[in-house]
Amino acid sequence: MPATLSINAIRERCVKFAYDWSDCVGDEKQDGHEFMRELMKCFGITKRKAISYERRSNRASTGRQGYIDALIPGKALIEMKSAGKDLDRAEEQALDYIHDLADVETPRLLIISDFRRIRIVDLDSEIATDGSGDAGRTEFRLAQLPDHVDDLKFLAGYGMVQVGSREQEEASIRAARVMADLYEALDGSGYSDHEASIFLIRTLFCLYGDDAGLWERDLFTEFLETRTREDGSDLGAQLAVLYQTLKTPMERRQSTLDELTARFPYVNGGIFEEQLNIPSFSSTMRDELMRACAFDWSGISPAVFGSLFQAVKSPEARRELGEHYTSETNILKTLGPLFLDDLRERFAEHTHDLAKLKELRQELRDLRIMDPACGCGNFLVVAYRELRHLDTEILKRIRELELARKDNDEFQATIFFDDQGESADITVQLDHFFGIEIEEWPARIAQTALHLAHHQANREMERLLGQAPSILPLKASAHITIGNALRTEWTQVCPPSPYVRIVGNPPFIGQYMRSEEQTDDLRFVWGDGYDGYLDYVTGWFIKASRFFQSVPNGGRFAFVSTNSIAQGVPVVALFRPLLEGSWRIRFAHQTFAWTSEAPGAAAVHCVITGFDRGAPHEKAPALLFTYSSPKSQPAVAPVEHISPYLIEGANIFIEARTRPLSPILPEVRFGSKPADGGNLIVEMEDYREFLEDPIASKYLRPFSNARELLHGLNRWCLWMAGSNFDSRDIQRSLLLKERVSACKEFRLNSRKKATNESAKTAHLFQENHQPTVPFVAIPRVISESRHFYTVAHLDEETIASDALFTALDPDGFLFAIISSSMFITWQRAVGGHMKSDLRFSNKIVWNTLPLPEVSDKLRTEIIAAGQGVLDARAEQPGASLADMYNPLAMAPSLLKAHRVLDRAVDRAFGAKKPLETNEERLALLFKRYQEMTATDS
Repeated sequence: MPATLSINAIRERCVKFAYDWSDCVGDEKQDGHEFMRELMKCFGITKRKAISYERRSNRASTGRQGYIDALIPGKALIEMKSAGKDLDRAEEQALDYIHDLADVETPRLLIISDFRRIRIVDLDSEIATDGSGDAGRTEFRLAQLPDHVDDLKFLAGYGMVQVGSREQEEASIRAARVMADLYEALDGSGYSDHEASIFLIRTLFCLYGDDAGLWERDLFTEFLETRTREDGSDLGAQLAVLYQTLKTPMERRQSTLDELTARFPYVNGGIFEEQLNIPSFSSTMRDELMRACAFDWSGISPAVFGSLFQAVKSPEARRELGEHYTSETNILKTLGPLFLDDLRERFAEHTHDLAKLKELRQELRDLRIMDPACGCGNFLVVAYRELRHLDTEILKRIRELELARKDNDEFQATIFFDDQGESADITVQLDHFFGIEIEEWPARIAQTALHLAHHQANREMERLLGQAPSILPLKASAHITIGNALRTEWTQVCPPSPYVRIVGNPPFIGQYMRSEEQTDDLRFVWGDGYDGYLDYVTGWFIKASRFFQSVPNGGRFAFVSTNSIAQGVPVVALFRPLLEGSWRIRFAHQTFAWTSEAPGAAAVHCVITGFDRGAPHEKAPALLFTYSSPKSQPAVAPVEHISPYLIEGANIFIEARTRPLSPILPEVRFGSKPADGGNLIVEMEDYREFLEDPIASKYLRPFSNARELLHGLNRWCLWMAGSNFDSRDIQRSLLLKERVSACKEFRLNSRKKATNESAKTAHLFQENHQPTVPFVAIPRVISESRHFYTVAHLDEETIASDALFTALDPDGFLFAIISSSMFITWQRAVGGHMKSDLRFSNKIVWNTLPLPEVSDKLRTEIIAAGQGVLDARAEQPGASLADMYNPLAMAPSLLKAHRVLDRAVDRAFGAKKPLETNEERLALLFKRYQEMTATDS
């Protein structure tokens, strides 16, 4: 029951093949088929089913029918010519046939030969940058075939794509779409969801096994073609027999078992363990399964495919397959600085030290990886793959060093294997990986994806060391526990030790989006430390820190999370108990867009924080990854310390205050909240009607949200809180009566008690904070790309909504301070965000701004500089604030005015010299904050 041939065995066969054919006449008609068959045998392809000879196909250039010499669907097209013929013309002919092939049949490579030479053309390769057109082409003499085994090893099931490449991601997306079609056919059959899940997992394993060398190439496909009827009527029963066989050891199988079925190896591993009802299939369902067999499954990424496979059950997700998955690049942003980079650096540092390399392998043996929100296992799969790759590289280097100091005749390449070719010393095992997942379906995917990753790692070992253990029968498996991670005792899943690394991407669910059950989870985990502002994701942070309580030193964990954990009020509730528990922020990625690279993918604005503690070797400089924009590439810098706000600095907590810390700043208040369902607001299209109503028009007032303020838009509201209000007017005006009645109905239907109560005064805004004198309007949210916080003066006749904050500013001092670089630097550091946009808060941003007392002279200078900003704005009549503060097109005069303002405001905070960067400003701000809060109890 041959599976994948070793690279050494393939090379030996190629040596013999090249010798046997070296003196052949080379006639296409007489020898072509035999040459191709013998060449395929070198790579273990012996069945006609795996390769189609003399395949009919229409030529694109002429429309006439021709014949492809040989086709391996989805992999390679072979074109033979007689000795000495033009290979360029043969290549053109091969390309001419491709247009008539189905997508799943379209080959990746062309193999062209005239018996003397072999040319390999990679159709997915980029065009040569020098215009030569030779990119993706490899040509060599027949005698050189043994030296080019790597170029053709995919024929033996070694895969055609680079692990972790964009190409592998694309192959995984295509594979998931094939599987989605299969599930759709299965979904309408009435098969239970649980059993359908298991069926898909088993089918995936068999499809992968066909192409990746787990058993004879296309054995599963041959089984379906020859042992099941075209109408699908016996497909379920035959698959039941096959799956029963796959879980039965060879020595326990019945002697009367069908010959083809008996050729399948013993798999084990739990994949085929559960007994299922025999499903009923149709011809359509069988057709979909056969179509899936035509796809090349050897090139998929278990991590990416697993994420996509998880989505095939949702009709909406199936339509968007490929647009929403976690890219491996983003996963490595977590795994790299947590532990992988350190291991790789030590491998590079000790590459000539045999003893140190063996010590490093021992550390790999001790390492345990746990993802307590593992989903379909993509973090675990990538971690396993990268650790196996590192272990194999170390083994390769150890062998080189050992061979260099020993007699080659006494020390062979098989030093790491026993007589049966099994591994004697693979340090990274599947049972070193642990996960917790709340749903069965993704948990099963995770288990299977790790088995596929194990096989791919063995194939890489085969390539680099010439030998690798067989994956079958499946022995060790990862430990995937199905359950609620916040209710599960993690120490029962994975024993705590200094060598455990906890990683993952737990669910982000904000305060107002959580279910009651999820809020109970958080209360359960946090206990007395529970704070209502905490995101659901924070439960994983505190659980991870407590997991290591029994471990005196060591341990590391890192999570992807919403960026809100490092902003505003939640910072203190989350980071204080972690830092008081001796945890250090080992690395941090500031806000970036966590998304796939596919077009139309939705971005989530995230941060990554990694923690370590205790052990001396974990006191290396912290690493801070910064982004010029959420979608840019990160810049990394070693820093002495990372603060809870994910900036360089000490562990300072900015706590909400009810009054300004600075004695010279006025209070800032919320605007007025309508809570009206839009019924007290008058839009542009309704304005004329209200204006012409003699009663309703008395109550029309300009109304401003942040959008109106920033973009200079017109909007109005019905304001009946003034001294001119006459309650009888509501009955006198049909417009007023309709709007007030609708507002009352809206409030009565609200689930909030305060809103219900305000239905008694439905003609008024629910909350009235309108100033009675001119004021400064401060948007609650502005774009993160702004260089300055954009505020403006409004008169008391303009009603400010609760999307604005308001403040009295009789002399312009507040306007100047909030318009400075110093303020927006503080806002970025301690304020909240909506996605990546900046979110102002009076309690956590304004009231904590550490502005000391200033002299009358400096105050006057600051006010004058603020007026200079207003004067520069006035030079652009008709332009909105959004236009004027477009970061790519700010007027030189406005930029100059802000620079003058910054010089004055910087001095107010204690700058002794002009500050050139916001990093300098931030250091000064935190210093002032420490000084001004030193006496706080």
